[in-house]
Amino acid sequence: MAELVAQGLAVDLGGRPVLRGVSFRLVPGEVVALVGPNGAGKSTLLRCLSGTLRPGAGEVRLGGVPVHRLPPAHRARRIAVVAQELPGGFDFPVAEVVAMGRYPYLGRWRREGPGDRAAVAAAMAATGVEHLAERPFTALSGGERQRVAIARALAQEPEWLLLDEPANHLDLHHQGELFDLLVRLSQERGLGVVAVLHDLNLAALYSRRILMLHEGRLLADGPPAAVLTPRLLREVYGDRLAVGRHPALDRPLVALLPGATPMEDEKVRLAGGARAAGGLGTGRS
Repeated sequence: MAELVAQGLAVDLGGRPVLRGVSFRLVPGEVVALVGPNGAGKSTLLRCLSGTLRPGAGEVRLGGVPVHRLPPAHRARRIAVVAQELPGGFDFPVAEVVAMGRYPYLGRWRREGPGDRAAVAAAMAATGVEHLAERPFTALSGGERQRVAIARALAQEPEWLLLDEPANHLDLHHQGELFDLLVRLSQERGLGVVAVLHDLNLAALYSRRILMLHEGRLLADGPPAAVLTPRLLREVYGDRLAVGRHPALDRPLVALLPGATPMEDEKVRLAGGARAAGGLGTGRS
C-alpha cells in the first residue's frame, strides 16, 4: 500500500482557475471526506488523484511515482473510481457489470479464472448485490446501480477507492451500510478511501479526516472536530449552519438554520425559540 500525495495542484478549466496550489498527503487505511460548496473544485481534484486529469501545475504521486505516468491498466489495479454520474447504457446482467472490474487484470489474451470469479463474488457480497446478479443493470433503481458501481470498483482490488458523491442515490439505511463497509475495508484491508461529500454529517460520522475546499484552495485539513467549526463553516457556507455534538458519539453535528416565514416565527416565539435551538453553536457567533 502506497501513499497518495498531491503537490501544488493547479487546474484551469475554460480559462477559470478551479484548483490553486492544493497539497496534501493521504495515508493508506484512512477514510477521507472531501467537502466544500458547489464549484469548490472537489470533482476536479478527484480526477487529478485518479490520474484521468493532469493538472496544469503540480502533480499527484502514488508511492513516489506520478500517477499520469502509470500505464492505464496498472493504474486501474491500484486506484478505482466510482463516478458521480452512473452509466445507464449497460444492457448487461449485474454480475457481468461487476466482472468488468477485472479487466485491468485480464489484458488482451488472458481469460477470467477462479481468482477473478472469487474477487467478483467477494465484491458483490460486500455490497449486498448478490441477489441482483441476473438482473439487467438498466432495470435497477438509482441506489441499486450505485451499489453495483461500487462492487465493480471493489472487484479491481485497488489500494485506493475514490468516490464522487457516493451517497447521492442511497436512502439513509443504505448510506449507513455503504459507509460501514468503507470503514471496515479501510481497517481490514488497509484500503484508502477518498469520498466527495455534500453531506457534512456523513463526513463527520465516518471520516477520520476532512479536506475542505473553498474557491479552489485547501482551506482546512484535519479531523472532523477541527474542520467543522462555526468559524470555518461561516466562511465557506455562510451563517445558516449550526454546529453541535452528536447525541451518541463524540462527533460534530451540523444543522441547517432555515429562513423563517412569519408563521414559523410565531411558532418559534410560542415554543420559546431559544430553547428550540438545543444548544447548537451557530456560525453567527
